[in-house]
Amino acid sequence: MGNEFVANPEEGKRVFDLDRAHVFHSWSAQGAIKPLPIADAQGSYLWDYDGNKYLDFSSQLVNTNIGHQHPKVVKAIQDQAARLTTIAPQHANDMRGIAAKKLTDLAPDGMEHVFFTNGGADAIENAVRMARIHTRRHKVLSFYRSYHGNTGTAIQMTGDPRRWPNEFAYGVIHFFGPFPYRSQFWSNSPEQETERALQHLESVIQFEGPATIAAICIETVVGTAGIMAPTPGYLEGLRKICDKYGILWIADEVMAGFGRTGEWFAFHHATAKPDLIVFAKGSNSGYIPVGGVIIDKPIYETFVDKVFPGGLTYSGHPLATASIVATLDAMKEEKMIENAREIGKNIIGPALEKMKEKHSSIGDVRGMGVFWAVEFVKDKNTKEPLVPYNAAGKDAAPMAELGAECKKLGLMPFINMNRLHVVPPCNITQSDAEKGLAILDQAFAVTDKYASA
Repeated sequence: MGNEFVANPEEGKRVFDLDRAHVFHSWSAQGAIKPLPIADAQGSYLWDYDGNKYLDFSSQLVNTNIGHQHPKVVKAIQDQAARLTTIAPQHANDMRGIAAKKLTDLAPDGMEHVFFTNGGADAIENAVRMARIHTRRHKVLSFYRSYHGNTGTAIQMTGDPRRWPNEFAYGVIHFFGPFPYRSQFWSNSPEQETERALQHLESVIQFEGPATIAAICIETVVGTAGIMAPTPGYLEGLRKICDKYGILWIADEVMAGFGRTGEWFAFHHATAKPDLIVFAKGSNSGYIPVGGVIIDKPIYETFVDKVFPGGLTYSGHPLATASIVATLDAMKEEKMIENAREIGKNIIGPALEKMKEKHSSIGDVRGMGVFWAVEFVKDKNTKEPLVPYNAAGKDAAPMAELGAECKKLGLMPFINMNRLHVVPPCNITQSDAEKGLAILDQAFAVTDKYASA
């Protein structure tokens, strides 16, 4: 398929009509959406039924880290389906064990066990459950700027507006993490931001009662809420605070892990080690639903004699774990981690910095690897966002117009609030990265119309 794809608008209309007649979409007013029917995908590209080709600078939901239809992973899924399609989690399975071993080999020493789930949200749920039982405490702290999933506790832990209609869980407390561009702490350097953000965190812990707090769960690099990497020393300081008060650190690596930042895990950029690692879609490029928790030894030992009160029918599903094995092997063999690191350092970062100087609407660019954000403002001096927080309808029009322009120019963007995220696959070629960046440079003329010169 791919370049051989033949347009079929009639089939596209049938797919669209069938969707609108029967499919209920997430995070949407059902009558207000017009989902684009996708007919084919190969590598870093998508095709619609009209024959339009799009460079996927969204990696879908920032998860197709190895691109679309990677032949090694597709074959692994096919081979596993032919051999053993499914088996219940109470049995041992070769691919489940191999996948767990490969995952723990990437983790710090002492983290030797994996609990598999169906995705990131239920991985968060089970990590929190483990932390609460292990510490015999009930509260969990998380960033205001965050997204952790759409299940009960995970959506309560989420900091963005999707939490507001879903606040039914208990024991979750939010705090502000470091973000120099829009500092809550009036800092004037990344180092000062770290110091003041850690002081703020410790104050929250003291006022909430350290003996009530089981865990601090943060996205190692905040993803959907803005691609905000921790400032220098923040994770090391977080680790010290957790140790001081007997609190566990849960590293949410669902979006930031598996090459996205140019390392296997984003916390590898620091020297600190978490107690629990939550992973999901990046581990197999989202080819089969999967997630899980990598568990440190002291927490594992809590459940050697005590029953862990959790489980899922599809935990460690053979098709999912086979796809993890093939994906991790492909990423290593094809040096995708190194590619992501170099593309970010040599191509994406420098190009976005030039665009920041050129375009009046760009207030900030930030990121690493293939994990970047472009933040749009009305005025660079005041930093007023181009669209208001949680904007909708006419208020969000400038960003909607930007998205439409990107698609018209042949690029599939990832847009959230007043930001466009530059998040192509980890194995994107230099030429495709440069092509996508050139499209963005052209498209940003749309946002410049709404900003002061």
